[in-house]
Amino acid sequence: MLSRFLVAVAAMVATVAASNVLVQFPVQFTLGSVNLGDILTWGAFTYPVAFLVTDLTNRAFGPQKTRLVVVAGFAVAVLLSIWLATPRIAIASGAAFLVAQLLDVSIFHRLRNGAWWHAPMFSSLVSSALDTVIFFTLAMAPAFAGIDRFFGMEDSSLAFPAPLLGIGPEVELWQSLALGDFLVKLIMALALLAPYKTIRDLFIRRMPNPA
Repeated sequence: MLSRFLVAVAAMVATVAASNVLVQFPVQFTLGSVNLGDILTWGAFTYPVAFLVTDLTNRAFGPQKTRLVVVAGFAVAVLLSIWLATPRIAIASGAAFLVAQLLDVSIFHRLRNGAWWHAPMFSSLVSSALDTVIFFTLAMAPAFAGIDRFFGMEDSSLAFPAPLLGIGPEVELWQSLALGDFLVKLIMALALLAPYKTIRDLFIRRMPNPA
C-alpha cells in the first residue's frame, strides 16, 4: 500500500516538473492558418495528467491521502516556478494548481459512487476551468499588474489585442491563450478517461475501499 502511494507522489512530482519545463516550448505546428505556437506550449498537453494522477490516487486511497499528493505537487510547482519564471508566474501557477487540484479531490469524492466515468470526467473539467481562470488572470491580466510592481518588475500583462485563437475577433492576448489552454485540457480530459479506466481496472479495484 505504501509503495503504491509513493508511486502516486512520484507521478505527481514528475508531471508537475515536466509541465514546468515543457511550458517553455511552443507547439511548432500550423493548423490551417493558425500557428499553434502562438497560443500553445507542450506543457498544455502534459499538465492535465496531474488530474489523472489525482483522480487515480483518490480512487485508490481516498481524499485525505490524495491531498498529501497534491501538496507534494504544489511544493514542486512553486519551487520550479520560482526557479524558471517570474514571481508573478510563480504565484499564479502555485495558486491555480493548489485550488484546482483540491477542488478536483472534492468533486471526485462526491461522484465516486456513480458511473465509472462521472467522477474523473466532471472533476477534471470543472477543476481545469478553474485552473485556467486563476492562472491566466493572475499571470497575464492587467488587473493584476500590481503583482509585478510589488516585486519591482515591469508589467508583464498580455493585454494587447490579438485574434481569438488566431482566427477570431480581436480580444486581449491573455484571453486567447486561456481559451486555447482550456480547449486542450478539455480534449485531454476526454483522452485520459481510457488510461484512467485501464489503470483502475488493473490495479485499483482489487484494493480495499478507502475510508
